[in-house]
Amino acid sequence: MEAVRRFLKENAITEVESTLPDMTGNARGKFYPTQKFLDEKGGRIPETLLVQTVTGDWADNHYDIVDASDRDMVLKPDPDTLRLVPWAGEPTAQVINDCYTSDGELHPLSSRSVLRKVLALYEKEGLKPVIAPEVEFYLIQKNTDPDYELKPAIGRSGRREVARQSYSIDAVNEFDPIIDTLYDYCEAQGLEVDTLIHESGAAQMEINFLHGDPLKLADQVFVFKRTLRETAMKHGVYATFMAKPMQAEPGSSMHIHQSLIDVATGENIFAGKDEKFSEQFYHFLGGLQKYTPNAISFYAPNVNSYRRFEPEISAPVNMKWGIDNRTTGLRAPDAPAAATRIENRFPGADCNPYLAIAASLACGYLGLKEKLKPTKPTFDAAAEEGDMVELARTLEEALRLLEESPELGEIMGEQFIKAYIGVKRAEFETFNKVISSWEREYLLMNV
Repeated sequence: MEAVRRFLKENAITEVESTLPDMTGNARGKFYPTQKFLDEKGGRIPETLLVQTVTGDWADNHYDIVDASDRDMVLKPDPDTLRLVPWAGEPTAQVINDCYTSDGELHPLSSRSVLRKVLALYEKEGLKPVIAPEVEFYLIQKNTDPDYELKPAIGRSGRREVARQSYSIDAVNEFDPIIDTLYDYCEAQGLEVDTLIHESGAAQMEINFLHGDPLKLADQVFVFKRTLRETAMKHGVYATFMAKPMQAEPGSSMHIHQSLIDVATGENIFAGKDEKFSEQFYHFLGGLQKYTPNAISFYAPNVNSYRRFEPEISAPVNMKWGIDNRTTGLRAPDAPAAATRIENRFPGADCNPYLAIAASLACGYLGLKEKLKPTKPTFDAAAEEGDMVELARTLEEALRLLEESPELGEIMGEQFIKAYIGVKRAEFETFNKVISSWEREYLLMNV
């Protein structure tokens, strides 16, 4: 806490946002006056927050997972996550906590704990994963009535985008005031953003992060999502990370680039010595191919997520891999040996970054341990080879596939998997009760 105390004093902080990521990857926590925060040294919070659904309900089985007394977790601030809150009206800091049980163990239901658990497996092998996320999002017109369809935000020209504007500089410049504020906020928080591009959707963009430690990058994505939403609202629009917010526009992803460093030598073990790729590269890739269908609910965690998996809109719908091939679900970018990596194109922008990164690394770890072999690389357009979607098409189906994978359960924690399935199944059942406009349009008088 001494490092925390020093940061708060040096920045004349009067209020602290003490946060933790919930199951959806959103911030929960408490606001503290600075001295009260220091006195509590982290504080406590009910563990039932970790089994709450996106609608604010709880999983039907939550009393089988957490104590019926609604006991507290112990929060321990991670000083590496201390940041300013640049949009706050008074000097405010934010910090991300690790969650612990009363016995002093990392809480098994915490997203951060799950990622730490996976990283510990690599540490035992003398390996350090390196990742770089790419996060897509839409800027949309304010929408206060959920019955109305979303519309892309209007830029400086006063006109709404209608044509595909991939990599357009002018299309990004339409939103210059928003982007300028976003960069200022990111710099103030030490977020290591790399590049920003305009994606193919109307008012859809992508921001890339510099590669680094998986936990630190998950923290940065967690903070970035809050930052972008605050930035957009400051300028009178919304920012959304929904996987498929608009019917006629492509979905938003969070691609994860990943490689492994040998701690002893500092070398990237994915790079081959005599050939382009090493055996470990192929084993890791084989693990992704075998276990991604079981892990897909971590990459597509919401009922809306599965609308993104449409072959005609360049979404990853197959388990093929290719060298610099963006039509495959898994891609090996053409890069120098030191930058040899695998891009997992399955996660959507709506995923919990801690869980998506943990799941991707868990699949690769299983591939390494089982010495799995991948298929041969695909060089053509994978979507044009007659492939159907090789993934679950609904959240409910994805959860059943997760239940059928004891391997992932062992790595990520059986109690956590039980809780995750309970939360997400409750969300699916809530969604399934809603009668849609499509049903009223086509079934009301026709069946």
